[in-house]
Amino acid sequence: MVPNRPKYYGREFHGMISREETDALLDGIEGTYLIRESQRQPGTYTLALRFGNQTRNFRLFYDGKHFVGEKRFESIHDLVTDGLITLYVETRAAEYIACMTINPIYEHVGYTTTSAGFGWAGVRALPCEIRPPVPTIPAENDRPATDRLSALVRRATLKEGERTAKYEKAHNFKVHTFRGPHWCEYCANFMWGLIAQGVKCADCGLNVHKQCSKMVPHDCQPDLKHVKKVYSCDLTTLVKAHNRKRPMVVDMCIKEIESRDGEKADISADVYEDINVVTGALKLYFRDLPIPLITYDAYPKFIDASKISDSDERLEAIHEALKLLPLAHYETLRFLMSHLKRLTLYEKENLMNAENLAIVFGPTLMRPLEQDVMAALNDIRFQRLVVELLIRHEEILF
Repeated sequence: MVPNRPKYYGREFHGMISREETDALLDGIEGTYLIRESQRQPGTYTLALRFGNQTRNFRLFYDGKHFVGEKRFESIHDLVTDGLITLYVETRAAEYIACMTINPIYEHVGYTTTSAGFGWAGVRALPCEIRPPVPTIPAENDRPATDRLSALVRRATLKEGERTAKYEKAHNFKVHTFRGPHWCEYCANFMWGLIAQGVKCADCGLNVHKQCSKMVPHDCQPDLKHVKKVYSCDLTTLVKAHNRKRPMVVDMCIKEIESRDGEKADISADVYEDINVVTGALKLYFRDLPIPLITYDAYPKFIDASKISDSDERLEAIHEALKLLPLAHYETLRFLMSHLKRLTLYEKENLMNAENLAIVFGPTLMRPLEQDVMAALNDIRFQRLVVELLIRHEEILF
Protein backbone atom coordinates (compact mmCIF):
# COMPACT_ATOMS: atom_id res chain seq x y z
CA MET A 1 0.00 0.00 0.00
CA VAL A 2 1.28 3.46 -0.93
CA PRO A 3 1.88 5.54 2.24
CA ASN A 4 -0.14 8.73 2.88
CA ARG A 5 -2.81 7.73 0.38
CA PRO A 6 -5.94 9.94 0.77
CA LYS A 7 -8.96 7.86 1.74
CA TYR A 8 -10.90 8.95 -1.36
CA TYR A 9 -8.29 7.50 -3.77
CA GLY A 10 -7.72 3.83 -4.54
CA ARG A 11 -5.11 1.76 -6.35
CA GLU A 12 -4.70 4.53 -8.94
CA PHE A 13 -2.76 6.58 -6.33
CA HIS A 14 1.01 6.15 -6.77
CA GLY A 15 2.28 8.62 -4.21
CA MET A 16 4.91 11.30 -4.73
CA ILE A 17 6.46 10.34 -8.07
CA SER A 18 7.99 12.51 -10.81
CA ARG A 19 6.64 13.25 -14.26
CA GLU A 20 9.36 11.06 -15.77
CA GLU A 21 8.32 8.11 -13.60
CA THR A 22 4.70 8.74 -14.54
CA ASP A 23 5.51 8.71 -18.27
CA ALA A 24 7.38 5.42 -17.86
CA LEU A 25 4.47 3.77 -16.05
CA LEU A 26 1.87 4.88 -18.61
CA ASP A 27 3.98 4.61 -21.76
CA GLY A 28 2.40 2.77 -24.67
CA ILE A 29 -1.01 2.02 -23.18
CA GLU A 30 -3.77 4.39 -24.34
CA GLY A 31 -6.42 5.23 -21.77
CA THR A 32 -4.38 4.30 -18.69
CA TYR A 33 -4.14 6.73 -15.83
CA LEU A 34 -2.79 7.28 -12.34
CA ILE A 35 -2.84 9.89 -9.60
CA ARG A 36 0.35 11.30 -8.16
CA GLU A 37 1.15 13.75 -5.39
CA SER A 38 3.09 16.84 -6.37
CA GLN A 39 6.75 16.87 -5.32
CA ARG A 40 6.85 20.67 -5.42
CA GLN A 41 3.55 21.20 -3.62
CA PRO A 42 2.86 18.31 -1.23
CA GLY A 43 -0.83 17.87 -0.55
CA THR A 44 -1.84 18.69 -4.12
CA TYR A 45 -2.63 15.96 -6.63
CA THR A 46 -2.42 15.43 -10.38
CA LEU A 47 -4.36 13.10 -12.64
CA ALA A 48 -2.05 11.74 -15.34
CA LEU A 49 -3.91 10.32 -18.35
CA ARG A 50 -2.47 8.65 -21.44
CA PHE A 51 -4.13 9.83 -24.64
CA GLY A 52 -2.88 10.46 -28.18
CA ASN A 53 0.53 8.89 -27.46
CA GLN A 54 1.29 11.41 -24.74
CA THR A 55 0.69 11.83 -21.04
CA ARG A 56 -1.70 14.62 -20.15
CA ASN A 57 -1.64 16.08 -16.65
CA PHE A 58 -4.61 17.68 -14.89
CA ARG A 59 -4.71 19.30 -11.45
CA LEU A 60 -7.14 17.14 -9.43
CA PHE A 61 -9.49 18.36 -6.69
CA TYR A 62 -11.91 16.79 -4.24
CA ASP A 63 -14.75 18.45 -2.32
CA GLY A 64 -16.89 15.38 -1.74
CA LYS A 65 -16.71 14.74 -5.49
CA HIS A 66 -13.76 14.55 -7.87
CA PHE A 67 -13.16 17.25 -10.48
CA VAL A 68 -10.58 18.87 -12.73
CA GLY A 69 -12.99 21.49 -14.16
CA GLU A 70 -16.58 22.44 -13.44
CA LYS A 71 -17.97 18.88 -13.71
CA ARG A 72 -18.14 16.85 -10.48
CA PHE A 73 -17.85 13.04 -10.43
CA GLU A 74 -18.65 10.40 -7.83
CA SER A 75 -15.58 8.35 -8.78
CA ILE A 76 -12.22 8.76 -10.48
CA HIS A 77 -13.31 6.06 -12.96
CA ASP A 78 -16.28 8.18 -14.08
CA LEU A 79 -14.09 11.29 -14.34
CA VAL A 80 -11.55 9.47 -16.53
CA THR A 81 -14.26 7.90 -18.70
CA ASP A 82 -15.85 11.30 -19.33
CA GLY A 83 -12.44 12.81 -20.00
CA LEU A 84 -11.53 10.16 -22.58
CA ILE A 85 -14.87 10.65 -24.38
CA THR A 86 -14.37 14.42 -24.45
CA LEU A 87 -10.74 14.21 -25.58
CA TYR A 88 -11.63 11.76 -28.34
CA VAL A 89 -14.53 13.83 -29.68
CA GLU A 90 -12.71 17.15 -29.43
CA THR A 91 -9.56 15.71 -31.09
CA ARG A 92 -11.22 13.81 -33.92
CA ALA A 93 -13.94 16.37 -34.62
CA ALA A 94 -12.21 19.65 -33.74
CA GLU A 95 -12.93 21.28 -37.11
CA TYR A 96 -16.57 20.24 -37.05
CA ILE A 97 -17.07 21.42 -33.44
CA ALA A 98 -15.54 24.79 -34.34
CA CYS A 99 -18.24 25.43 -36.94
CA MET A 100 -21.25 23.91 -35.15
CA THR A 101 -22.67 27.28 -34.13
CA ILE A 102 -22.14 28.98 -37.50
CA ASN A 103 -25.33 27.71 -39.08
CA PRO A 104 -27.67 26.73 -36.22
CA ILE A 105 -31.09 25.18 -36.62
CA TYR A 106 -32.46 27.26 -33.75
CA GLU A 107 -33.99 30.03 -35.84
CA HIS A 108 -34.59 28.54 -39.28
CA VAL A 109 -35.43 24.87 -38.91
CA GLY A 110 -39.15 24.14 -38.69
CA TYR A 111 -40.16 21.66 -36.02
CA THR A 112 -43.23 19.70 -37.04
CA THR A 113 -45.63 17.68 -34.94
CA THR A 114 -47.25 14.52 -36.20
CA SER A 115 -49.36 11.80 -34.67
CA ALA A 116 -46.20 9.74 -34.31
CA GLY A 117 -44.22 12.39 -32.49
CA PHE A 118 -41.86 15.19 -33.48
CA GLY A 119 -39.57 15.28 -36.48
CA TRP A 120 -37.03 17.73 -37.80
CA ALA A 121 -38.33 19.32 -40.97
CA GLY A 122 -35.94 20.85 -43.44
CA VAL A 123 -32.70 20.07 -41.64
CA ARG A 124 -30.02 21.26 -44.03
CA ALA A 125 -26.37 20.32 -44.03
CA LEU A 126 -24.15 22.43 -41.81
CA PRO A 127 -21.10 24.24 -43.24
CA CYS A 128 -18.97 21.15 -42.49
CA GLU A 129 -21.25 19.21 -44.88
CA ILE A 130 -22.03 16.60 -42.26
CA ARG A 131 -25.68 16.11 -41.48
CA PRO A 132 -26.44 15.91 -37.78
CA PRO A 133 -27.79 12.54 -36.62
CA VAL A 134 -31.56 12.47 -36.38
CA PRO A 135 -32.61 11.10 -32.98
CA THR A 136 -35.09 8.29 -32.69
CA ILE A 137 -37.91 9.73 -30.60
CA PRO A 138 -40.55 7.52 -28.96
CA ALA A 139 -44.08 7.70 -30.27
CA GLU A 140 -46.30 10.37 -28.72
CA ASN A 141 -48.35 7.91 -26.70
CA ASP A 142 -45.25 6.23 -25.29
CA ARG A 143 -43.93 9.38 -23.64
CA PRO A 144 -45.15 11.20 -20.51
CA ALA A 145 -47.34 14.20 -21.32
CA THR A 146 -44.91 16.57 -19.61
CA ASP A 147 -42.13 15.52 -22.00
CA ARG A 148 -44.07 15.82 -25.27
CA LEU A 149 -43.11 19.43 -25.96
CA SER A 150 -39.48 20.43 -25.96
CA ALA A 151 -38.63 24.02 -25.10
CA LEU A 152 -37.93 24.75 -28.76
CA VAL A 153 -41.22 23.27 -29.92
CA ARG A 154 -43.16 25.26 -27.31
CA ARG A 155 -41.45 28.47 -28.43
CA ALA A 156 -42.18 27.77 -32.10
CA THR A 157 -45.83 26.84 -31.60
CA LEU A 158 -46.92 29.63 -29.28
CA LYS A 159 -49.60 31.80 -30.81
CA GLU A 160 -48.57 35.41 -31.23
CA GLY A 161 -51.19 36.56 -28.71
CA GLU A 162 -49.88 34.14 -26.09
CA ARG A 163 -46.40 35.64 -25.99
CA THR A 164 -45.14 38.48 -23.84
CA ALA A 165 -42.73 39.30 -26.64
CA LYS A 166 -41.80 42.77 -25.48
CA TYR A 167 -40.24 41.37 -22.29
CA GLU A 168 -36.83 40.12 -23.35
CA LYS A 169 -35.39 37.46 -21.07
CA ALA A 170 -32.07 35.64 -21.19
CA HIS A 171 -32.02 31.89 -20.63
CA ASN A 172 -31.08 30.66 -17.16
CA PHE A 173 -28.63 27.93 -18.17
CA LYS A 174 -27.35 25.41 -15.62
CA VAL A 175 -24.92 22.52 -16.15
CA HIS A 176 -27.04 19.38 -16.59
CA THR A 177 -26.59 15.63 -16.86
CA PHE A 178 -28.84 14.07 -19.50
CA ARG A 179 -29.99 10.46 -19.32
CA GLY A 180 -29.43 8.65 -22.59
CA PRO A 181 -28.44 10.21 -25.95
CA HIS A 182 -29.31 13.89 -26.25
CA TRP A 183 -29.09 16.46 -29.03
CA CYS A 184 -28.45 20.18 -28.79
CA GLU A 185 -31.55 22.26 -29.57
CA TYR A 186 -29.41 25.05 -30.99
CA CYS A 187 -27.09 23.27 -33.45
CA ALA A 188 -28.80 19.81 -33.61
CA ASN A 189 -25.56 17.99 -32.84
CA PHE A 190 -24.98 15.16 -30.35
CA MET A 191 -24.17 16.18 -26.77
CA TRP A 192 -21.23 14.03 -25.75
CA GLY A 193 -19.79 13.13 -22.37
CA LEU A 194 -20.61 10.81 -19.48
CA ILE A 195 -22.20 13.48 -17.25
CA ALA A 196 -22.90 17.22 -17.48
CA GLN A 197 -22.91 16.92 -21.27
CA GLY A 198 -24.42 20.38 -21.71
CA VAL A 199 -26.60 23.00 -20.11
CA LYS A 200 -30.35 23.22 -19.55
CA CYS A 201 -32.41 26.39 -19.05
CA ALA A 202 -33.91 26.15 -15.57
CA ASP A 203 -36.85 28.32 -16.66
CA CYS A 204 -37.90 26.90 -20.04
CA GLY A 205 -36.04 23.59 -20.34
CA LEU A 206 -33.99 24.39 -23.47
CA ASN A 207 -31.06 21.92 -23.84
CA VAL A 208 -27.87 23.05 -25.59
CA HIS A 209 -24.10 22.60 -25.64
CA LYS A 210 -22.26 24.91 -23.29
CA GLN A 211 -20.56 26.64 -26.24
CA CYS A 212 -23.91 27.00 -28.01
CA SER A 213 -25.47 28.62 -24.94
CA LYS A 214 -23.40 31.72 -25.64
CA MET A 215 -25.11 32.09 -29.03
CA VAL A 216 -28.74 31.50 -28.05
CA PRO A 217 -30.88 34.69 -28.29
CA HIS A 218 -32.48 36.20 -25.19
CA ASP A 219 -35.87 34.71 -25.97
CA CYS A 220 -36.56 32.43 -23.02
CA GLN A 221 -40.25 31.57 -22.66
CA PRO A 222 -40.51 30.27 -19.07
CA ASP A 223 -42.67 27.24 -18.48
CA LEU A 224 -44.80 26.89 -15.34
CA LYS A 225 -43.51 23.33 -15.13
CA HIS A 226 -40.13 24.81 -14.21
CA VAL A 227 -41.20 28.07 -12.51
CA LYS A 228 -42.91 26.83 -9.36
CA LYS A 229 -42.71 29.82 -6.99
CA VAL A 230 -43.78 33.45 -6.81
CA TYR A 231 -41.68 34.94 -4.04
CA SER A 232 -37.90 34.96 -4.59
CA CYS A 233 -38.44 34.38 -8.32
CA ASP A 234 -36.89 36.63 -10.96
CA LEU A 235 -39.53 39.22 -11.92
CA THR A 236 -39.24 38.89 -15.70
CA THR A 237 -39.26 35.09 -15.43
CA LEU A 238 -42.44 35.20 -13.37
CA VAL A 239 -44.42 37.54 -15.62
CA LYS A 240 -43.39 35.70 -18.79
CA ALA A 241 -44.32 32.35 -17.25
CA HIS A 242 -47.79 33.68 -16.37
CA ASN A 243 -48.05 35.81 -19.54
CA ARG A 244 -48.79 39.00 -17.58
CA LYS A 245 -47.58 42.60 -17.67
CA ARG A 246 -46.85 42.57 -13.94
CA PRO A 247 -46.61 39.98 -11.17
CA MET A 248 -50.09 38.89 -10.09
CA VAL A 249 -49.17 39.31 -6.41
CA VAL A 250 -48.48 43.02 -7.02
CA ASP A 251 -51.81 43.56 -8.77
CA MET A 252 -53.75 41.67 -6.07
CA CYS A 253 -52.12 43.44 -3.11
CA ILE A 254 -52.52 46.91 -4.63
CA LYS A 255 -56.14 46.24 -5.56
CA GLU A 256 -56.87 45.13 -2.00
CA ILE A 257 -55.07 48.09 -0.44
CA GLU A 258 -56.86 50.63 -2.63
CA SER A 259 -60.25 49.07 -1.94
CA ARG A 260 -59.77 49.97 1.74
CA ASP A 261 -58.36 53.48 1.30
CA GLY A 262 -59.89 56.89 0.86
CA GLU A 263 -62.83 58.62 2.49
CA LYS A 264 -64.79 55.42 3.08
CA ALA A 265 -61.89 53.53 4.57
CA ASP A 266 -62.67 51.33 7.58
CA ILE A 267 -59.93 51.99 10.14
CA SER A 268 -61.28 49.71 12.86
CA ALA A 269 -58.68 47.62 14.69
CA ASP A 270 -59.55 44.35 12.94
CA VAL A 271 -59.45 45.78 9.43
CA TYR A 272 -56.38 47.92 10.09
CA GLU A 273 -54.43 44.90 11.31
CA ASP A 274 -55.55 42.96 8.26
CA ILE A 275 -54.40 45.65 5.82
CA ASN A 276 -50.95 45.60 7.42
CA VAL A 277 -50.72 41.94 6.43
CA VAL A 278 -51.47 42.87 2.81
CA THR A 279 -48.96 45.73 2.71
CA GLY A 280 -46.42 43.49 4.41
CA ALA A 281 -46.92 40.85 1.72
CA LEU A 282 -46.35 43.48 -0.98
CA LYS A 283 -43.14 44.76 0.59
CA LEU A 284 -41.91 41.22 1.22
CA TYR A 285 -42.38 40.37 -2.45
CA PHE A 286 -40.17 43.28 -3.53
CA ARG A 287 -37.63 42.65 -0.78
CA ASP A 288 -37.27 38.97 -1.82
CA LEU A 289 -36.65 39.65 -5.52
CA PRO A 290 -33.25 38.17 -6.49
CA ILE A 291 -32.75 41.23 -8.71
CA PRO A 292 -34.35 44.34 -7.13
CA LEU A 293 -37.14 46.23 -8.87
CA ILE A 294 -34.59 49.00 -9.51
CA THR A 295 -31.92 46.65 -10.79
CA TYR A 296 -28.30 46.37 -9.73
CA ASP A 297 -27.18 47.63 -13.15
CA ALA A 298 -29.38 50.74 -12.96
CA TYR A 299 -28.73 51.47 -9.27
CA PRO A 300 -25.60 53.69 -9.71
CA LYS A 301 -27.39 55.87 -12.29
CA PHE A 302 -30.32 56.51 -9.95
CA ILE A 303 -28.02 57.33 -7.03
CA ASP A 304 -25.94 59.69 -9.18
CA ALA A 305 -29.11 61.36 -10.47
CA SER A 306 -30.37 61.98 -6.93
CA LYS A 307 -27.18 63.90 -6.12
CA ILE A 308 -27.73 66.51 -8.86
CA SER A 309 -28.59 69.86 -7.28
CA ASP A 310 -30.61 71.38 -10.14
CA SER A 311 -34.15 70.01 -9.86
CA ASP A 312 -34.90 69.93 -13.60
CA GLU A 313 -31.61 68.25 -14.46
CA ARG A 314 -32.14 65.78 -11.62
CA LEU A 315 -35.55 64.72 -12.97
CA GLU A 316 -34.10 64.40 -16.47
CA ALA A 317 -31.31 62.17 -15.14
CA ILE A 318 -33.82 59.97 -13.31
CA HIS A 319 -35.90 59.74 -16.47
CA GLU A 320 -32.81 58.53 -18.35
CA ALA A 321 -32.01 56.03 -15.58
CA LEU A 322 -35.51 54.55 -15.92
CA LYS A 323 -34.64 53.58 -19.50
CA LEU A 324 -32.04 51.16 -18.14
CA LEU A 325 -34.66 48.99 -16.44
CA PRO A 326 -35.89 45.78 -18.08
CA LEU A 327 -39.40 46.36 -19.41
CA ALA A 328 -41.07 44.10 -16.84
CA HIS A 329 -39.31 46.00 -14.04
CA TYR A 330 -40.23 49.35 -15.60
CA GLU A 331 -43.91 48.43 -15.95
CA THR A 332 -44.11 47.14 -12.37
CA LEU A 333 -42.34 50.21 -10.99
CA ARG A 334 -44.64 52.51 -12.96
CA PHE A 335 -47.70 50.70 -11.61
CA LEU A 336 -46.38 50.81 -8.03
CA MET A 337 -45.50 54.52 -8.17
CA SER A 338 -48.96 55.32 -9.55
CA HIS A 339 -50.44 53.44 -6.60
CA LEU A 340 -48.24 55.21 -4.06
CA LYS A 341 -49.07 58.57 -5.64
CA ARG A 342 -52.78 57.82 -5.15
CA LEU A 343 -52.12 56.95 -1.51
CA THR A 344 -50.64 60.40 -0.93
CA LEU A 345 -54.00 61.93 -1.88
CA TYR A 346 -55.34 60.59 1.44
CA GLU A 347 -52.36 61.46 3.63
CA LYS A 348 -54.60 63.17 6.20
CA GLU A 349 -56.25 59.80 6.86
CA ASN A 350 -53.34 57.42 6.33
CA LEU A 351 -50.41 59.70 7.27
CA MET A 352 -48.60 58.49 4.15
CA ASN A 353 -47.06 61.38 2.24
CA ALA A 354 -44.40 60.90 -0.45
CA GLU A 355 -41.53 61.27 2.02
CA ASN A 356 -42.91 58.68 4.46
CA LEU A 357 -43.64 56.23 1.68
CA ALA A 358 -40.12 56.71 0.32
CA ILE A 359 -38.66 55.88 3.75
CA VAL A 360 -40.68 52.65 3.78
CA PHE A 361 -40.05 51.57 0.18
CA GLY A 362 -36.60 53.00 -0.58
CA PRO A 363 -34.39 50.14 0.71
CA THR A 364 -37.01 47.61 -0.45
CA LEU A 365 -37.00 48.68 -4.10
CA MET A 366 -33.31 49.39 -4.62
CA ARG A 367 -30.03 48.14 -3.22
CA PRO A 368 -26.46 47.82 -4.51
CA LEU A 369 -25.02 44.43 -5.44
CA GLU A 370 -22.03 44.80 -3.15
CA GLN A 371 -21.16 47.66 -0.85
CA ASP A 372 -19.34 48.24 2.43
CA VAL A 373 -21.37 49.15 5.51
CA MET A 374 -20.53 52.86 5.57
CA ALA A 375 -21.30 53.36 1.88
CA ALA A 376 -24.58 51.49 2.29
CA LEU A 377 -25.61 53.72 5.21
CA ASN A 378 -24.69 56.80 3.22
CA ASP A 379 -26.82 55.62 0.27
CA ILE A 380 -30.01 55.27 2.33
CA ARG A 381 -30.86 58.96 2.07
CA PHE A 382 -30.34 58.92 -1.68
CA GLN A 383 -32.50 55.79 -2.04
CA ARG A 384 -35.24 57.61 -0.13
CA LEU A 385 -34.88 60.68 -2.33
CA VAL A 386 -35.07 58.61 -5.56
CA VAL A 387 -38.31 56.92 -4.50
CA GLU A 388 -39.77 60.20 -3.22
CA LEU A 389 -39.08 61.87 -6.58
CA LEU A 390 -40.57 58.89 -8.45
CA ILE A 391 -43.76 59.24 -6.39
CA ARG A 392 -44.07 63.03 -6.55
CA HIS A 393 -43.37 63.22 -10.30
CA GLU A 394 -44.90 59.93 -11.37
CA GLU A 395 -46.97 61.59 -14.13
CA ILE A 396 -43.99 63.09 -15.95
CA LEU A 397 -41.31 60.44 -15.26
CA PHE A 398 -43.25 57.45 -16.64
